[in-house]
Amino acid sequence: MDDKENRRVGAAVRRRRRSLHLTLATVAERSGLSVPFLSQVENDRARPSAQSLQKVADALGTTAVELLDAADPAREVDLLRAEAEPEPAAGSRVRALVRGRHQLHALEFTGDHDGRREFQHRNDELLYVADGAVEVEAEGRAYRLVRGDTLYLTGGVRHRWRATVPDTRVLVVAVAGHIDAIEERGRG
Repeated sequence: MDDKENRRVGAAVRRRRRSLHLTLATVAERSGLSVPFLSQVENDRARPSAQSLQKVADALGTTAVELLDAADPAREVDLLRAEAEPEPAAGSRVRALVRGRHQLHALEFTGDHDGRREFQHRNDELLYVADGAVEVEAEGRAYRLVRGDTLYLTGGVRHRWRATVPDTRVLVVAVAGHIDAIEERGRG
């Protein structure tokens, strides 16, 4: 199935209609489609056929291709279950918490961690201590985090961290490297 077929076109239709200051009734009259159907399309409760989408596009003075290009990606829900792994003996374990290529990247670190390794990520990230304690050095300052603490680092901050007690568990959630979040920050 084409990626564009998985897109939620309803929001694009609504944005276009509102930008033209048109009511659903006006679009229904111009397209020959019913108001209830158009409402369902805009709320992603109905998926228009190619023919219906073209009628809506014509009524909005655009093309079906432009509406699809402006559509939101389909929502996705992905459950990643904890695996029944034995506790790490002496050492560490890293587990991905998100599969595939998404806007967020998330890892769970359990056990020891090499505190000599320095990181500098392109985008923002958050460290959350689920169990244990860590020491983090960021931009020349030292931070001690214990269970429940979080540390937010903007993109470009040099940092390193290490577990200070056995069985420490740290969650690291970051904006994925393929996202241009740094450029977008400056536009606001």
